Amino acid sequence: MDPAVPMEGTSAGRGSRMIEVRSIDYVPVRERHGKVWHQGPFWFTGNFVPTTMVTGFLGPALGLSLPASVAAVVLGACFGTFFMAFHANQGPRMGLPQMIQSRAQFGIRGAIVPFAAVVFVYVGFNVFNVVLAAQGLRTVFSGGTTLWYALIIGVALLLAVVGHDLLHLVQRWLTYVLIAVFGVLTVGVLTRLDPHSAAAAGHAAHSHGSWTSFLVVFSAAAGYQISYAVYVSDYSRYLPRDVSARRVIWWTYAGAAGSAAWLMSLGALLASALPHPDAISSIRQVGNAIVPGFGTFAVVVSSVALVGIMAVNAYGAMLTTTSAIDAFRAVRPTVRIRIAGIVAVGLIVFTVAMLLPENYLESFNTFVLMMLYFLIPWTAVNLVDFYWVRRGHYAVTALFDPSGIYGRWSWRGIAAYAAGFAAMIPFFATSFYTGPVAEALGGADLSFVPGLLVGGGLYYLLTRNLDLAAEAAAVTASERELEGAEADGPAAAASRA
Repeated sequence: MDPAVPMEGTSAGRGSRMIEVRSIDYVPVRERHGKVWHQGPFWFTGNFVPTTMVTGFLGPALGLSLPASVAAVVLGACFGTFFMAFHANQGPRMGLPQMIQSRAQFGIRGAIVPFAAVVFVYVGFNVFNVVLAAQGLRTVFSGGTTLWYALIIGVALLLAVVGHDLLHLVQRWLTYVLIAVFGVLTVGVLTRLDPHSAAAAGHAAHSHGSWTSFLVVFSAAAGYQISYAVYVSDYSRYLPRDVSARRVIWWTYAGAAGSAAWLMSLGALLASALPHPDAISSIRQVGNAIVPGFGTFAVVVSSVALVGIMAVNAYGAMLTTTSAIDAFRAVRPTVRIRIAGIVAVGLIVFTVAMLLPENYLESFNTFVLMMLYFLIPWTAVNLVDFYWVRRGHYAVTALFDPSGIYGRWSWRGIAAYAAGFAAMIPFFATSFYTGPVAEALGGADLSFVPGLLVGGGLYYLLTRNLDLAAEAAAVTASERELEGAEADGPAAAASRA
């Protein structure tokens, strides 16, 4: 496919249509728009959901004190967000979705290797999100679980179909509401709950050792944040190409890390003070104690925020699955294809949610750890390539050409990814497997350390002999082709497809 070809029925991608027409294709410079600071509220709201709070429950459940639990989630969130934020800078430089850019490291077909894990991330989070959103809305409105799952997923899919600009708008305005509502709620929690209550002391019976528990919570918080790395540039790719890299990174980091640190810490406080913490019932209980009905209102607001991030996840899943199919059979990313992909994702989420057991906290912990396992070596390879190997210079048109410079399979990226993942296995600590190193450390999970170092370091070594001079010529030719498509207009671009 030609990455610069406008989608069906529009003269310039944005045009006057309400529904976004771009998909996995390149966003031409003439269509770039938006403000850098919009990345802050977008990712603040994207992270400010009850699912994030559940991560904060882990520390007290493992016997950690409140200060230790808060320190673990804050440090973990700040560490994980570091990688996510640096991915955001790739969007305006390349004008492409995140996973399409991965073709430069893994090859056009080789990129299917991390794609499977990425789709698992999207579907997994949306399953947890729809369960929590339904619980929240059913505290106010009547209706069975099946009905609410269908309605919530349906609204999320509608937002995803309309696309990028609407998602940014919804997330931005929800930020103001969330800050106001949860600001009041947080003050109420701090003034009304006793984190040293006798009821909370029962959590200590599940203690795995303070240092081990600290590392478990740290890894869970870091993995939760790193999971956003797979699609963060999807929502920065419409920014002008010449925006400040520092500002893109900073606004993304501030929004995502700020909301995660806040809500995970709030979760740790609730779990330290309540005998049976639950993301929905705890918010309602504490909020209603402040002002009758306020907790119920906070739950509804949280549920609406969940619908927003579900739309973001469905949008990203569509981009990833379309990218995977396009690697083996060229896809013209029309609006119809976008809708079909988004609906397919929604059906999968609905099916899995209906089969999910009621007690899912342990499953959620394992899920977050698995995300960390699969995504750590990918983020290491991708960031090393962008910042240290190719330094942000890519032949965009070649990313869609199986016979181009990136090829169908890139052994360097695949080998580095596989080595990074293999190096992590002895450090794994899950409910179903504990590696020998993790066992020697008392169950502490430090797998992200070898994953980052081995995956990123090996990729850097393997690419030392890349012919970057020849690639520079391809980059120049790609820029000329893309600029020519813009200069000639959509009719000429379409005739070249």
